[in-house]
Amino acid sequence: QVQLVESGGGSVQPGGSLRLSCATSGPTYGKSCLAWFRQGPGKEREIVASLYTPRGAILYADSVKGRFSISQDNAKNTLHLQMNSLKPEDTAIYYCALGDFCSRNPIAFRYWGQGTQVTVSA
Repeated sequence: QVQLVESGGGSVQPGGSLRLSCATSGPTYGKSCLAWFRQGPGKEREIVASLYTPRGAILYADSVKGRFSISQDNAKNTLHLQMNSLKPEDTAIYYCALGDFCSRNPIAFRYWGQGTQVTVSA
C-alpha cells in the first residue's frame, strides 16, 4: 500500500522560509511523477511543482518560480519542497501526490498525502 506523509508545515512571516517533506513508502515502482499541490481557503487545488523522476524534469507554477524548489532524496524516499520568500498568498494546505505521469490536473494523481498547513502572515 502506497503511503505519503507530509511534514514541515507551520506559520511564518512574509519573506520567511519553510521546508516541506513527503515520506513515501510502499509499491511506488512505475509511478513516475511526484508533485506538490496546494489548496488555499475557498480555492481549487492547484499544482505547485512536479518532478518527473525518470528524467529529473521539473516544472513549477508561475506563481512560485524562483522562490520554491522541489527535490528528491532517493536514499530516504523523501520528496522536499523548499519555500523561500513566502507571501501571504502562499497560505494553503500543501499536499504531496504521486502518479503515473505529470499533469497540472490533480485528477491525474492517484495517491495523496494528508496535507500540511502553511500559513504566511504578519
